[in-house]
Amino acid sequence: MAVPTIPATIRVHLGTPGSNGQNVEVPFSDYIKNVASSEIFSTWDESAIRANILAQISFALNRVYTEWYRAMGYDYDITNNTAYDQKFINGRNIYANISEIVDELFNDYLRERNKLNPLFAQYCNGTTVTCDGLSQWGSQSLAERGYSDVDILKYYYGEDIEIVVNAPVADNVPSYPDVALRRGDLSENVRRMQLYLNRISVNYPAIPKISAVTGRFDENTENAVKAFQRIFGLTADGIIGKATWYKIIYIFDAVTRLAELESEGIGYENLPLQFQNDLSVGDSGGQVVSLQYFLVLLSRFVDFIPEITVDGSFGEATANAVRSFQQYKGLSVTGSVDRQTWDSLYSAYAGVTDYLKEANKVQPVETEPFPGVTLRRGDVGPSVRIMRTYLSYISDYFYDLPSIGISNTFDMRLQNAVQAFQRIFALNPTGQIDRRTWNTIADVYSTLREGQQRVEGQYPGYELKRE
Repeated sequence: MAVPTIPATIRVHLGTPGSNGQNVEVPFSDYIKNVASSEIFSTWDESAIRANILAQISFALNRVYTEWYRAMGYDYDITNNTAYDQKFINGRNIYANISEIVDELFNDYLRERNKLNPLFAQYCNGTTVTCDGLSQWGSQSLAERGYSDVDILKYYYGEDIEIVVNAPVADNVPSYPDVALRRGDLSENVRRMQLYLNRISVNYPAIPKISAVTGRFDENTENAVKAFQRIFGLTADGIIGKATWYKIIYIFDAVTRLAELESEGIGYENLPLQFQNDLSVGDSGGQVVSLQYFLVLLSRFVDFIPEITVDGSFGEATANAVRSFQQYKGLSVTGSVDRQTWDSLYSAYAGVTDYLKEANKVQPVETEPFPGVTLRRGDVGPSVRIMRTYLSYISDYFYDLPSIGISNTFDMRLQNAVQAFQRIFALNPTGQIDRRTWNTIADVYSTLREGQQRVEGQYPGYELKRE
């Protein structure tokens, strides 16, 4: 679990996922300038332009941070196909005012309160295509009514978002360490996988808990890896090679985005579920909306199915997703939907919704928001106590964090613990708790706490002995 940084460059695939299009690597700021110049109008009000650029930055950073495409085996970070990602026209001219705004904003991004992940900031033009994210033309209408860029973003993404400013820039290096992790290893990479596997095991209880998240690849870790590999069709050798590494990342991202599915309006009760007639490219209407909902939900759990936009219009992106599903299920690969394909889709959809209802028994861990001021040695109060509580819990699992008591005082012991935490997560080791450090501590704490939840009969990761 690394803290997000701004990639110095981003690798863009010119085409749909899996196509034979060219890959181009461009500086991240140049990429955002290109996207903004391609997606919006330079004549819009500045607050609308700034809101759209922040959404575009966050969308791209989410793809990079979650390694969405690399986790599916592709050697790029994002595509230029608007059915999946953002418009990028290689070699296009850039508007001067957009270039200036991007130079100011390129290392700022959106995220939900106390979350590490950059926000998956979906958006659409708001005219020919509507969605549950930002409306581009709607943002301009709000700007004309006097809304600021922050007001516009909160209007579309909710009050629970915040803007991370001046995030550090770093080389865009794929996370896989190039050396397989196996029993006996000791590293931060092992600890990251232990954290992820424990959180995944809440939704997949056949995976045994790893009782000590120490970064040491012990027998419990090996058993958890083997169980994960069996569930997801990988060779169950207990070794975290490249395929297993990226599958763990992909599934971790999927299970931690279950709540996001609800926030995107993926509901179950109001959709027309019965087959009515064949569907193909050019069709539109409520039945197509249902089809697209099925495909969107399934794409979060079957990486073979690409993401699409729910717009009620059966275009080539929807046809491609249908073909992927048909291939996945061994049906005739036509890209059109007959009764057999519909029934198979609905069956898979129903299975996922049943799983989601079960998964929603997971108790999310709520954490306190950043108090608005940096905490430092000598401070006292409830915010200090919260940080001591979180770090004390984290230190039970992180062997290189010193143990601290719980009080309202920011003393030397807390300063040392904060510095140790900051070194682990590549933060500036000041020993002070600014917004970035607070949110990282809160995110690690909630991930650990959620990962320790167990279902009845799940192996807890240690032997049970009579007292």
